[in-house]
Amino acid sequence: MYSKVYSAAIQGMEGRLVTVEADMGDGLPSFDMVGALSTEVKEAASRVRTALKNAGYRLPPKRIVINLAPADVRKDGTLFDLPVAVAVLAAMEVIPAENLEGMLLAGELGLGGELRPVAGVMALAACAQESGLNEMLVPEGNVQEGAVNQKIRVCGASHLNEVVRLLKEPDMRKAAHVDLSSCMEDSYSGMDFKDIRGQETAKRAAEIAAAGMHNLLLLGPPGVGKTLIARCIPGILPRLTLAESLEISRINSICGLMPEGTALLMERPFRAPHHTVTPAALTGGGRVPRPGELSLASHGVLFLDELPEMSRASLEALRQPLEEKRVVISRLYGSYEFPAKFMLVAAMNPCPCGCFPDRNKCRCSIPQIQRYLGKLSRPLMDRIDISVTVDRLPFRELQEKNGYAEASCSIRERVEKARLAQKERFEGTDILYNSSIPGGRILEYCPLGEREEAFMKKAFDTMEMSARAYHRVLRVARTIADLEGAVIIEKKHLKEAILYRVPSLQIM
Repeated sequence: MYSKVYSAAIQGMEGRLVTVEADMGDGLPSFDMVGALSTEVKEAASRVRTALKNAGYRLPPKRIVINLAPADVRKDGTLFDLPVAVAVLAAMEVIPAENLEGMLLAGELGLGGELRPVAGVMALAACAQESGLNEMLVPEGNVQEGAVNQKIRVCGASHLNEVVRLLKEPDMRKAAHVDLSSCMEDSYSGMDFKDIRGQETAKRAAEIAAAGMHNLLLLGPPGVGKTLIARCIPGILPRLTLAESLEISRINSICGLMPEGTALLMERPFRAPHHTVTPAALTGGGRVPRPGELSLASHGVLFLDELPEMSRASLEALRQPLEEKRVVISRLYGSYEFPAKFMLVAAMNPCPCGCFPDRNKCRCSIPQIQRYLGKLSRPLMDRIDISVTVDRLPFRELQEKNGYAEASCSIRERVEKARLAQKERFEGTDILYNSSIPGGRILEYCPLGEREEAFMKKAFDTMEMSARAYHRVLRVARTIADLEGAVIIEKKHLKEAILYRVPSLQIM
């Protein structure tokens, strides 16, 4: 007997339809699987045979061949366990073949027949919709995630026997429903700026960076609050839109990071990889590429602590994504594109020991400091819009019991107003933030008066700015003006924007 069912393989951010064919014929008893399979998929043969036996279905002594087509598409992961098992049961005539039409199946099988959640269900649901299928059967833990796509019916099951019952009797299948409006309720539970005493300059820089999605560098000795400030930034970013939440959730779904039973992720991501992170872990990779830290931080914050301690290869891997807001990974079988719309927040010490320029404490030699700072190339530093020095707090500020610190919620209100001004300014274009204004349109969106232009010319020559640095100063000045509600960029906005470049220029 011959049967077929549909599943899908994850390729980059998309799913590709896969036909799982099963043929049961005469010959020596065997269970063969073909079709460009990874190790995990090849192991499905053992899982499926054992799960079928423990669920009460004895395989006949026949030659069973499973083909996953098209054969030139690499199949990876454990999501093919369920479609292979169902295809075999259909070939055994346990399940009517006509009941499988228009359905996509995905799920991992335990040896006892239980169904376990798999990665990438959001991409699989989109693939099913685009392929003209109208129904999807997945493990119970993936139902809410799949049901976000409301154009197909998504059903769940927890055991292979339940799958058989649902496929034998279609009337028993109940589609899951997700109320997207209730999913989008604001639920930020991270750190708050009101818990940080002092450091007003750094907080102001963080506010500007959040308002225009600018990259931020925090420079200072250990223990002054650089990491605390970075961890507070997601709390002042605007609330997620539905489109942003869908993209964040899809990326996490492909990486297998969605909490079981969760439909959408509702908080902006904060990713903080260790400084030993490899270039592949940052950008994404693998034989079948998966998103890396840059993609997982999309629409949120990528925090890189101890920036000069990272490998040179990892640092230079940041350059293109910081400009293009995407990562392109090329492999023999094709190219894969992943989003990288993150806000970079980096922190570093002024020297290996962290005490420079206090020569009473710092014992680093000048060559040591130069080697330490020399790891940061000029092209990379040019891509950082705002640099600010975070100094030690005086003892009296730490001891103030009634000291006032502005809460993140009030800072967020100003940030959201600035973002609204940007949305109106860029309406009808693909520009989202001030930080992403193309160089060719910088004068259109950041025009300067005669007085401001003369000021910038002098600053450009004095500070030996590159064209990229000049454009980034204008973008930051535009954001500062938006925070004040100003229509045009004034000299005071340019002055503040230039001040935020001074520390990065000094350390170069």
